Amino acid sequence: MTRSTYTFTSESVSEGHPDKVCDRISDAVLDAFLAEEPEARVAAETFATTNRVVIGGEVGLSDQTKLTEYMGKIDEIARACIKDIGYEQDKFHHETVKITNLLHEQSAHIAQGVDAAADKEEGAGDQGIMFGYATNETSALMPAPIQYSHAILRRLAEARKSGAEPTLRPDAKSQISVNYVDGKPVGVSSIVLSTQHADESQTSADIRDIVEPYIRDTLPEGWINADTIWHVNPTGKFVIGGPDGDAGLTGRKIIVDTYGGAAPHGGGAFSGKDPTKVDRSAAYAARYLAKNVVAAGLAERCTIQLSYAIGVSHPLSIYADLHGTGQVDAAEIEAAIPHVMDLTPRGIRTHLGLNRPIYARTAAYGHFGRTPDADGGFSWEAVNLVEQLKKEVGKTAFATA
Repeated sequence: MTRSTYTFTSESVSEGHPDKVCDRISDAVLDAFLAEEPEARVAAETFATTNRVVIGGEVGLSDQTKLTEYMGKIDEIARACIKDIGYEQDKFHHETVKITNLLHEQSAHIAQGVDAAADKEEGAGDQGIMFGYATNETSALMPAPIQYSHAILRRLAEARKSGAEPTLRPDAKSQISVNYVDGKPVGVSSIVLSTQHADESQTSADIRDIVEPYIRDTLPEGWINADTIWHVNPTGKFVIGGPDGDAGLTGRKIIVDTYGGAAPHGGGAFSGKDPTKVDRSAAYAARYLAKNVVAAGLAERCTIQLSYAIGVSHPLSIYADLHGTGQVDAAEIEAAIPHVMDLTPRGIRTHLGLNRPIYARTAAYGHFGRTPDADGGFSWEAVNLVEQLKKEVGKTAFATA
């Protein structure tokens, strides 16, 4: 039996977190290559530590001359990311950090699996399972704990970058525990916020005085009360942060990137991967489908799973779970999905317009629960399949009646 009263916790990390610095650089490299050629192939990984950034992986352009030219821009791309995030500390500064570029041309064996599938259609870039999830507990159709954990850090980053809070620094983490009653979020039992700061004389109480108004402004009215437990910089000083304080790697925050643990995860990371990689594009498609199911009123909660094999174009399976909240059978959703969206790798990229430089912005504060951008960013957050889903589910229900 599904519990209706409980407390669930999710965390987020800021754009200055060491792993997120790496995600940002990897996705900025991806954007640079997609800006040159929409069909560019990229699998970029980044490692960062004190005064050092190392970028490796595979890239591919149809024009070898352009490939060589763009390889020479990697240093500039990485430094621009670090500068925009805000790192200007002694042992991690955008001007002085050493950048090592180990990117190389894409493996021909991987390329042949994608480009020359047996059925003459483009195949998936790898095997794997991908999940998408949506719930009506927030307006973004996201789980409340992760949505508000992200929102707190975005708000603090805005205050830092605007100059409103000059003593805040880029590295930060948030974590909130949300109380649910009758399956709906009603309040916060605890708030954990750790943020890097400039002045060694600043205490935890000083930092709380800075961040508390922003947190209260971000969370829904009434969610914080006298019983809410606060932990702000609970270990005390947090002056040394970012890759200087802890090494970072691309793809190490996959739960932060998705649903905060409220839904299954296939295991594949997103950042640095071009959209032929179904780890990324099919996870976006699964979220898009789940969100439209919930937006259509077909369920209050929906999980969609897709599975793929390398070199094979169509998904091997489509699974839907409506968590006991469905207005229709989950099997009807599964039957309708292939009629509303082509789930081949190329079909996903075409439907969602993924072959464009829209990825650096996804590297922090979550890949889901965002507002679609005019230039096609976060296209998977649109709810433009609602009527088509309703129509197709109606057909399926009639056919099986």
